[in-house]
Amino acid sequence: MESISALSLLASIGVLSLLCQWFAWRIRIPAILPLLVCGLLVGPVFHLLDPDALFGDLLFPMVSLAVAIILFEGSLTLEFKQIQGHGAMVRNLVSVGMLATFAIIGVFTHFIMGLSWELSALFGALVVVTGPTVIVPMLRSIRPTAKVANILRWEGIIIDPIGALLAVLVYEFIISSRDTAMIHAMQAFGVTLFVGFGLGWAAAKILIETLNRNWLPHYLQNPATLTFMLGIYAVSNFLQHESGLLTVTVMGMVMANSRKVDLEGILEFKESLSVLLISALFIILAARLDLSHFVTLGMPMVFLLLIILFIARPLSVLISAYKLDLNWKEKALLSWIAPRGIVAAAVSALFALKLETAGWQGADILVPMVFMVIITTVVLQSLTAKFVAGALGLQEPAAQGFLIFGANDTARAIAKILTEQNVKIRIADTNWENLSQARMEGLPVYFGNPASEHATNHVDLSGIGRLLILSPYKQLNPLVSMHFLDWFGKDKVFGLGNENDLRASHQSSGSYTETLGLFGEGISYSKLASLRAKKALVKKTQLTDNFSFEHYLEQYGTRSLPLFAIDDTGYCHVFSAQKTLSPKAGWTIIGLISPEVSAEKPLEKQPDTQGKLDPAGPNTILP
Repeated sequence: MESISALSLLASIGVLSLLCQWFAWRIRIPAILPLLVCGLLVGPVFHLLDPDALFGDLLFPMVSLAVAIILFEGSLTLEFKQIQGHGAMVRNLVSVGMLATFAIIGVFTHFIMGLSWELSALFGALVVVTGPTVIVPMLRSIRPTAKVANILRWEGIIIDPIGALLAVLVYEFIISSRDTAMIHAMQAFGVTLFVGFGLGWAAAKILIETLNRNWLPHYLQNPATLTFMLGIYAVSNFLQHESGLLTVTVMGMVMANSRKVDLEGILEFKESLSVLLISALFIILAARLDLSHFVTLGMPMVFLLLIILFIARPLSVLISAYKLDLNWKEKALLSWIAPRGIVAAAVSALFALKLETAGWQGADILVPMVFMVIITTVVLQSLTAKFVAGALGLQEPAAQGFLIFGANDTARAIAKILTEQNVKIRIADTNWENLSQARMEGLPVYFGNPASEHATNHVDLSGIGRLLILSPYKQLNPLVSMHFLDWFGKDKVFGLGNENDLRASHQSSGSYTETLGLFGEGISYSKLASLRAKKALVKKTQLTDNFSFEHYLEQYGTRSLPLFAIDDTGYCHVFSAQKTLSPKAGWTIIGLISPEVSAEKPLEKQPDTQGKLDPAGPNTILP
């Protein structure tokens, strides 16, 4: 293997990281599992990769810069209003619950593993973080009730940067107290806090003003932000030893809570960079592991894992849920689901490297301990959480609601009448004007691309398992369709298409073209918009024994475009070119009716013996 160049190995790491991410996406598991397995295989198992030999003295600064970028990107997502905007339970879990977990794990680690109080506290701080990268795929598989799912999702999103900040603060205190009297340790820690918070705040304000005043061209904003952040990290470490991580974390938090700057482009850039960095970094860190360390941990580590699973997390949930409206089943499920993520592994590896260099005894087993917690919680909870949720009666039935891409007039009218029929919906659009109108009409919305990483982590799709493409965006529509084809599955994604699209779909076996044909052949966005411009109305009609679907078609003729049929169980069927529906008595037809028919006088109810039409039940017309 000596003949393989360093460049080839670096390229191989990049390829492997992307393959692991793709494999995790394909089989719908947290990416951390294939990344960990890959790192172990190329490292301690087959000895194909030795990071220390490959990177030499560059390993430490490379990991440091990567962790700084990861922490900065994570802190950019922490808006303080989110903590209050998602309920008292989430607020408690990321504050008192996190501190309770930190204290319990730290104390038990000291007595069970025999580590110093400093390292025990650091280990406790490292494993309080869950994170969206492991929670979101798990929730997608488990399908817990919306209440539990929202708590777990937002806990993972918010605790990610807060837990990292806690770990950084504990580490800074450990470094400050090394071989010094307590008074000197507190002074050094105070200087670290002053530099971290002061420089982080000042750097954020400078960058905000630079971006807000457009002193940089648009194409330079993302690379300039990254370069400036790394420069501040270096300056902070120069001013006060090891204060850089705290500085960049504070810098990101200040920017996230500023109303003067649009972070959407920066976040998208940082998300892509973080995915690549985290994937490559995790393979490198796993390849450095010594399998003998896992054996050395022995039974004490097993006892510590039991403490983490069955004492620390349940107590954290119970403390956080005090006097809140959560029943014992919801508390039990919340207590069981708390997988640790990639951020814990990355930060622990960096701190372990630094502490080993500084001569801290026991620092070499810190990373294997963190990896054991990650492996155990992710694997065990991924395999059992679905069963636990089902046993507790907290698993949602198969999701039947709709995510509607497009907030135009037609989409809003459809969303409103579906909502009235108790069909769960959520509207997503990149057009703020349309989306704000939908929001004013009381519809649940998401502003942005629903196929983005941000949407995957933040959008509540509880109870939603189908997609309607009702937007005019020819470039985005296929991307959104393909994204949710994998998520929802075939026959759950519906898109509009003109005659050319449908002709192509008949000649092609491609997944996207198979989704076209929503509401029938030849029904395009422009046709729906034209009908609405001509005052066509979205209307519901109840079918009865005396007023069948055939009678409905006879009464309205070609001026009616059937959209949906809701059966007597409440399930909403979609009219499409790919599927023929046969609505029965008791079903409700939702259609787009031209104004000529809407203005006609409804047929009078006639006796059954005469075989006349019977439009029973009121009709609802929505503008």
